[in-house]
Amino acid sequence: MPITPPYYPIVYVRGYAATMAEIEETVATPYMGFNLGSTKLRQSYAGEVVRFIFESPLIRLMKDEGYVDAYRGGDLPPEGERVPAKSVWIFRYYERVSEELGEGERVEIEDFAADLRRFLLRVQDHVCGADEAERAKFRVHLVAHSMGGLVCRCYLQNFCRYEGGKKRSAPLDPLVDKVFTYATPHNGIEMQGFNVPDLGALDRLQVRNFNRGRMREYLRLGPGSDDVSSLDGAFPPERFFCLAGTNHRDYQAFHGLSRRGTGPTSDGLVMMKNAVVRDAPRAHVHRSHSGHYGIVNSEEGYQNLRRFLFGEVRIDALLRAEEITLPAAVQRKKDGGAKIHAQYNIDVAARVRNAGCFLSERRVSQESAVRRRYEDLVEAGKPAYLFTGYLYSGNPEGPGTRGADVRDTALAFAIEIAIEVPVFEVDGRFWFDEHYEGARLYAETITFHVRRTAAGFSIRYGLSSEAGPGNAGRVPAVARAGAGGRLEIEIPVGFRPGAARPPRPGFRGTLVVAASPWNA
Repeated sequence: MPITPPYYPIVYVRGYAATMAEIEETVATPYMGFNLGSTKLRQSYAGEVVRFIFESPLIRLMKDEGYVDAYRGGDLPPEGERVPAKSVWIFRYYERVSEELGEGERVEIEDFAADLRRFLLRVQDHVCGADEAERAKFRVHLVAHSMGGLVCRCYLQNFCRYEGGKKRSAPLDPLVDKVFTYATPHNGIEMQGFNVPDLGALDRLQVRNFNRGRMREYLRLGPGSDDVSSLDGAFPPERFFCLAGTNHRDYQAFHGLSRRGTGPTSDGLVMMKNAVVRDAPRAHVHRSHSGHYGIVNSEEGYQNLRRFLFGEVRIDALLRAEEITLPAAVQRKKDGGAKIHAQYNIDVAARVRNAGCFLSERRVSQESAVRRRYEDLVEAGKPAYLFTGYLYSGNPEGPGTRGADVRDTALAFAIEIAIEVPVFEVDGRFWFDEHYEGARLYAETITFHVRRTAAGFSIRYGLSSEAGPGNAGRVPAVARAGAGGRLEIEIPVGFRPGAARPPRPGFRGTLVVAASPWNA
């Protein structure tokens, strides 16, 4: 079967195993966790479990997209046997470390990166054989959890560009079309606000793999700032998607020690801010790092994965503040020269029609809301990035797509957005007069219908407060067509510009939504 983009082989790269016992447990499983499903959605405040059956990413890819398992006769296919391009492969990099299946010796991430190259070449042989035209088209989708994403980055940023400590005269073709990471600590792991230490020879568990100094070495970033989240030009960031978890409470590993060490704004192990690659698209879901409530074995994780790999439209959303009014008493203090500080909480959640889950979700109630300072939003005019998602018509009979019972041909999605007023600080002291902490300056659900046109896309939208949920009959007043069929629209939110008596406190701004062709 010829390779038909974007249906390339999928290579799964699992996460970190600390002890030798965990490594042996890992290599004893065929699919390294990619086959694990879940019946537990999340826990309620009272500890009651919400039941939801998710079969696993592996099974869902088989059911929804027709992928096949690459194993044959109890192992990888024998040399010379062809395998369809729509196949799932497991990169079993810990086997060489296993005492039972390998050498029983710890190796470095650089060694795993070299092994990944050999594995991809083997996949190429099985998919393409000696067909040179097919070999030229060959690519894979790398899908990785936790440390697996760092193995992929080491492969792209180090192995493909360096050999024996020296830069290659020409970088190797990485043979990679897209990279999707679940909960990868792209900027290291922090405990109590401090990056994990590099203990050198004393570090028998190789925790140093998440130390920024060590990461800078194996990612070949050289000396610089305390930030190692850059791909450094080794791979297009727009083809590298990062899914971050926000549920630290349901993470059970290490008897809760890591959860207590990271706390809110994390998945229990990796801080949200550290789970993304610089300039790469990303989304946030209310899932923990791993376990029964984990990010890999979740409907939210699968929907983002499937749409990033095979979707047709990329959606980017950001919020730009135009005017934020302060309570009258606070404004008088500001006019009198007082220093005013405030952080605004932005709740944002995005869902697509018929998916049954949020593609991205950041909320105050989940301790994951987007937080922006007053001076950044207003004085510096920095927009708040909300999320990136992908729309996919897919198999009309499959779950998570438009659905066979939906006659409308539009690709539909909705954004819930709310802006919460913060606690104000006046000259370093909290200010509670004329102010209710937690009150909302703006709250709305906006539905979008995206349709293809000869020139690119058209977008209509509707406000639930006006037209009810799911309706999108408005034509944006501001719509800009860009290169490659990209369409950007602007939607006013909050109070009207030039209002004689604007609310205090209040918010006025613009929701900017862009639609771009994906996998075109």
